[in-house]
Amino acid sequence: MSKAIPEPVTKLIEAFARLPGVGPKTASRLTYYLLRAPDDVSLSLADALRDMKANTRYCSVCYNITVDDPCPICADALRDQRMIAVVEEPLDVLAIERTGAYKGMYHVLHGAISPVNGIGPDDLRIRELVKRVDQGVAKEIIIATNPGLEGDATAMYIQRELMGKGVKMSRLARGLPVGSDIEYADSVTLTRALMGRNEV
Repeated sequence: MSKAIPEPVTKLIEAFARLPGVGPKTASRLTYYLLRAPDDVSLSLADALRDMKANTRYCSVCYNITVDDPCPICADALRDQRMIAVVEEPLDVLAIERTGAYKGMYHVLHGAISPVNGIGPDDLRIRELVKRVDQGVAKEIIIATNPGLEGDATAMYIQRELMGKGVKMSRLARGLPVGSDIEYADSVTLTRALMGRNEV
């Protein structure tokens, strides 16, 4: 960066630019917005970041993000413990919950198998899923990974790992466009995909 820009400003631009989907121009715009904004805007952002890092963790059951462990979904006795939807990211849980069509449990993998990005099965929460299935409560695993190469590879790997364990396996119906992310799907499409899931 230019010497005309003070170091604290440069550091914030670089920090924003490390976020996914934020390029150098957006990082600069965000930084200069915060410079001009009233102090309470910047300070409340800093407090929110600090609070998030200090008070959130992964649920020890499903690995969704939570404040309490187990998370509210895993702690809800009214949810169907026999059904587990396996998703890639916490945002996918939020998207499925918005439909109101699913009342089972979740398992968050925190990614998908992607050799190009150096992500293998051991980098995901697949072993923990197998342990949950081995406990014998789950009767159906709904593989709700994103449609596309990485999601399909992850789904096939999970299917292989759970084969012969006495659980029904299904996959979200292809009402979701290939190459899209579940978190961006509208509620109607996601509800149809849940209702029309196929056994694998």
